[in-house]
Amino acid sequence: MVLDWAQGRGRVQAGGKSLEWACWGNAPGEAPTLVLLHEGLGCLGLWRDFPEQLAQATGFGVFAYSRAGYGQSDPADLPRPVDYMTREAVDVLPQVLDAMGFHRGVLMGHSDGATIAAIHAGSVSDHRVRALVLMAPHFFTEAMGLKSIEAARDAFDAGELRERMARWHADAEHTFRGWNDAWLNPDFHDWNVAEVIDYLRIPALAIQGRQDQYGTLKQIDELAERSYAPVDTLILDECRHAPHQDKPQEVLDAVAEFTARLERIEAAEVEMG
Repeated sequence: MVLDWAQGRGRVQAGGKSLEWACWGNAPGEAPTLVLLHEGLGCLGLWRDFPEQLAQATGFGVFAYSRAGYGQSDPADLPRPVDYMTREAVDVLPQVLDAMGFHRGVLMGHSDGATIAAIHAGSVSDHRVRALVLMAPHFFTEAMGLKSIEAARDAFDAGELRERMARWHADAEHTFRGWNDAWLNPDFHDWNVAEVIDYLRIPALAIQGRQDQYGTLKQIDELAERSYAPVDTLILDECRHAPHQDKPQEVLDAVAEFTARLERIEAAEVEMG
């Protein structure tokens, strides 16, 4: 059963879990849809007013949800396996897209969400996905990123991060340990999903802060060098791991220009056809 877009928010069953979702702007079928995929400690609520701003800036509908273990969605099964992002991309995301009545549009992810979007586009045959917007994606582990994840563990254990997360997640302990324990698993040192880039056949906009504490620009270089399809890049100064928070207007402008160009190209192809 397709979700009722007019409700604005609700619950969806995917991957055997009940997940919270919300939407803004035009429904699928009326306009393309931007599907937002949050970071490793994010959730639906932590997008704050960014989805509404995206809908206004692009004219696209915007759909966001919390993956299992995040926000007010059902808890995830822990411990998370090292390949948890691949499982989300291949097994769960297609169910969410089907349930929301996804017609055509763009997957826009941040951090873990960006990786999930890229894996989906490179692994699943889904012609509804016309492009990607990847903010701070990671395709392989880096020592500096792991050190920042260790620092996050210390901050959570000290209490401050735990308190902040408790405002947004039903079970902050469950949310944090699910993400942190997976990344600090010794097997994660060899994690590398860059091969999916070789199978991308749709354009991408890659956005990263120059001061990102979880990954270097090598992640963006890997995408740009290996992708068969065009890759636009936006590297932001004085910006850390969350470009949409540190530089929201720059991100909105870039996404609006990227999606407008995508629509012009699609319109031209239809006219030529």
